[in-house]
Amino acid sequence: MAFNTMGSISRQAHKRQWRLVLLGCTALVAFAPAKSMAQQVENRDPGIVLDTITIDGKDDDSKSIVATKTSSGSKMATDILDTPASVSVITAKELQQRGAQSVEQALQYTAGVSTDFYGSDDRFDFFKIRGFDAYTYRDGLPLGRPFGGLREEVYAYDRVEVLKGANSTIFGVSDPGGSVNYVTKKPKSERFGDAYVTGGSNSRKEVGFDFGDNLTTDDTLSYRLTGKFKDADGEYDYSRDDEKFFIGGLTWRPTDMTSLTVVFDHLHRNGVPGSGGHPVGSDFKRSRFFGEPDYNFRGTDRNTVSVMFDHNFGNGLSFNSNARYSDAKTDFGYAYISKTPTDGSTIAERSFFGNESSNENFVIDGRLQYEASFSGIESRSLIGVEYNKSSSSNDTYFGRAPSIEWNNPVYTGGPVDLPLIASTRTKQNTKAVYIQQDLTFADRFIATVGLRNDWLDIGQRNRLQNNALDEENLSEFTSRVGLTYRVTDEMSVYASYAESVAPPTIGLKPEQGEQYEVGVKYQPTAFPALFTASVYDLTKNNITVTDPITSNPTTVGEVRVRGLDLEAKSEITDSFSLMAAYSFMKSEIIENGIAGGEGNRLSFVPEHQGSLWANYKIAGSGHRGDMTFGLGSRYIGSYYFDNTNTTKTKGNVVVDASFSYEFIDKSTFNLNVRNLFDKKYVAYGGFGADFYNPGREIAVSLRRTW
Repeated sequence: MAFNTMGSISRQAHKRQWRLVLLGCTALVAFAPAKSMAQQVENRDPGIVLDTITIDGKDDDSKSIVATKTSSGSKMATDILDTPASVSVITAKELQQRGAQSVEQALQYTAGVSTDFYGSDDRFDFFKIRGFDAYTYRDGLPLGRPFGGLREEVYAYDRVEVLKGANSTIFGVSDPGGSVNYVTKKPKSERFGDAYVTGGSNSRKEVGFDFGDNLTTDDTLSYRLTGKFKDADGEYDYSRDDEKFFIGGLTWRPTDMTSLTVVFDHLHRNGVPGSGGHPVGSDFKRSRFFGEPDYNFRGTDRNTVSVMFDHNFGNGLSFNSNARYSDAKTDFGYAYISKTPTDGSTIAERSFFGNESSNENFVIDGRLQYEASFSGIESRSLIGVEYNKSSSSNDTYFGRAPSIEWNNPVYTGGPVDLPLIASTRTKQNTKAVYIQQDLTFADRFIATVGLRNDWLDIGQRNRLQNNALDEENLSEFTSRVGLTYRVTDEMSVYASYAESVAPPTIGLKPEQGEQYEVGVKYQPTAFPALFTASVYDLTKNNITVTDPITSNPTTVGEVRVRGLDLEAKSEITDSFSLMAAYSFMKSEIIENGIAGGEGNRLSFVPEHQGSLWANYKIAGSGHRGDMTFGLGSRYIGSYYFDNTNTTKTKGNVVVDASFSYEFIDKSTFNLNVRNLFDKKYVAYGGFGADFYNPGREIAVSLRRTW
């Protein structure tokens, strides 16, 4: 299937001109009349062994908020300065420093990422990148869209990598706004440990541990065990937020050139999907509950086995492979306010909504990487294949619920027989082949090219229509090209063009996107820091919009987001660190569709948003240990609740804070407060109920590291 299917000849010509400019720049660099480039290619000395770049070799995510390398830009571990894309990394230290307990909280201080726009709805991880739902990955292997999936446990990961913009040539089918890659905690070749106990708001009681060591004296076999157990409530009545999580891994290093890691993890959650909303225009406390206590549940059970293999053959040739098998089951059911009366009545209509789903998935990715140097040109080549097989079921229930008097609520119990409105069984097989090529000229110019083709075989049976089978076989080709110039050892500028294609819904066209981006990055050598700025023009066609209540998909034709991202992460001194981010997003529906009008803004996309977080440490003296104070502020600009642009929320500022005191060597007292001043606003509404943003949350922890 041809990727580029634009509706106007002039627009096609414009895009071809951009491609020619980028490809032309690459060609000019490749064939510039420099003496080191004009020579014929010479055979490489077989005795030369190029150093392999590894993330673990330089970045220690537990000790710094500043990352210098990433694998999300090309599936090859690369300096962030050399990556022709905007990349943000949230390290383990930053996650702990800010006390992030969810993916949404982890991403809240990242430029271009918006969160919390569904308020107290706790079913999924809700976030967008550059105005679009993001696609998520774990160790480079696809997990899927967070909307409709299960909520990830951030304590399982060493870092969270955010790749902004269209780029299906790296990880495969994805949305054009960007991707989030979670990097699993793996064994280390040293003894280490971390353990904590936490108590706090909403009756929260929690313990966690993360430790590992070598099992042999020669570092050939190491282990790591990580766990988290939580007993808590939500911020509203009749809620719960319980969790049991465990992950264990073994790494075998038979030689310095080979490693094999096997990781098993189990995630069990027993929670609730949300508050059910509040009457439109009311101002009740967040704790008020208008759902049904007897029909209010959200369950998650997932078991996962991951295998990671790496082998360096020497002479610049290496092989890497990741594989993962997972079996997940989720369900939820709740009653919500579906209509607030406008005639002065205080009786709100309600509906029941429920879902049961399961997914069994096996995915494997193998890639061969070759690094060489000839005639002043450094080359890194990657060729890979991926196979992804999944089988899932999805049952959706919906029906009317008894109305409720919101001034004196009386609960009536759960539904006796809730109608099944949708029941599908889906199987999908995806095969892909991809190549990535980096060429570095004169130690300054880096040309990057990526090509990928995905073959998708999808079959879906509708149980409500006599198991009627719908099938689609698709072939999707995507490409990207980028050019980076290292102005100095500390600064680089880049320009790139990238394409994306999202997994289709049967009966709807695949969503296709493309992005033009230019940016600059600065990484001083005087202190750990990374400053980035980028501007982009992002277009998406055949965009599918999922109604948050009914989960029915519709399309809105073509949309565009043009924007600016600014981000800074710095450890200016041993005592002071600062993170800052700002985003401007101008979204527009270009071609009208079912769910919106031309010229309107996209829903849940603020034009402006920004954040600032500062940490200051007062060094210990005498019997007093180190004290660290943290203060952060997040601004979320005004956004619309729907594509018709009829209702919206105003801009709001939320303040977070933290405090840490080392009362004994490597033992600390930690205090984290989210939404310090308990700022309250309607994060989502417009369909019959209002959903407030998360309220103030206080957590007190005792932590021991070794």
